[in-house]
Amino acid sequence: MNKLAKFLRALDSYHITDGDKFDLKDHNPNDDGDLGLTKADGAKLLKTVKKRLLNLQDLLYANQTHSVLIILQGMDAAGKDGTIKHVMSGVNPQGVSVTSFKQPGPTELLHGFLWRIHLAAPQVGRIVIFNRSQYEDVLVTRVHPELLEHEHLSGEINTPEFWAGRYSDIRHLEHYLSRQGTIVLKFFLNISREEQRERLLARLDIPDKRWKFSPSDLREREYWDDYQKAYQAAISETARPYAPWIIVPSNHKWYARLVVIGAIIRALQNLQQQAPKPAPEVGKFLDDYRARLLKEQP
Repeated sequence: MNKLAKFLRALDSYHITDGDKFDLKDHNPNDDGDLGLTKADGAKLLKTVKKRLLNLQDLLYANQTHSVLIILQGMDAAGKDGTIKHVMSGVNPQGVSVTSFKQPGPTELLHGFLWRIHLAAPQVGRIVIFNRSQYEDVLVTRVHPELLEHEHLSGEINTPEFWAGRYSDIRHLEHYLSRQGTIVLKFFLNISREEQRERLLARLDIPDKRWKFSPSDLREREYWDDYQKAYQAAISETARPYAPWIIVPSNHKWYARLVVIGAIIRALQNLQQQAPKPAPEVGKFLDDYRARLLKEQP
């Protein structure tokens, strides 16, 4: 079995469609698929599969029947920005957009927590990437429930019933999107606490990158265990066949990028799309026009 085929088979172990069987502790952030690849090998393989992704994106755009929603979640320094840069650098930028969901503003807080998410969902033929997403409302607010006080909510908040309702709302939105032809792929970039520490130190050691930090970003590391519990709950409650989670081992950046692009390619391949053929009368017109062009003198 060649390395590419072996890699594609390895994707199965990261693909979660049944939340009842999910345990985050079973997923090793340091996993590299046991492929025997070096970082340089991984870069070559990524370059190869990017070409396949570009071809599949062309078919997605041409057919205008499906869209793709890619959701990236992870702790600070997990590699979300780098994943977007390296995985999507080979696709046609006209068919891709990225939405980064920051802390909601006053207008957004006056609407339900899924309002801004639905507005940013992809139209047919396009790929949309969410850098953070609706899951912030069952992650950050779960770890810091005092934030819920700004959301103009009625009824009791921060109760088991409240969180069950939010998970249900997310499942229903994702199911709705899938029934409209949207492929929903959710990626959790899974890094270890030690790897996060090393990456944060590396950033702090580079003066030109210090602007990215705010005091609150650095304080969030103190809630590591709480966030792990929140991710466990969110993934368990929302992993479904129509909106799977892919638990990406992300201590090795090169391997994480391969896993993300591999999962996207496999989902698009499953559509089995072909280049659309024009209607017979259009085809005849094009043939005639081609003949006219050939007769023109150079």
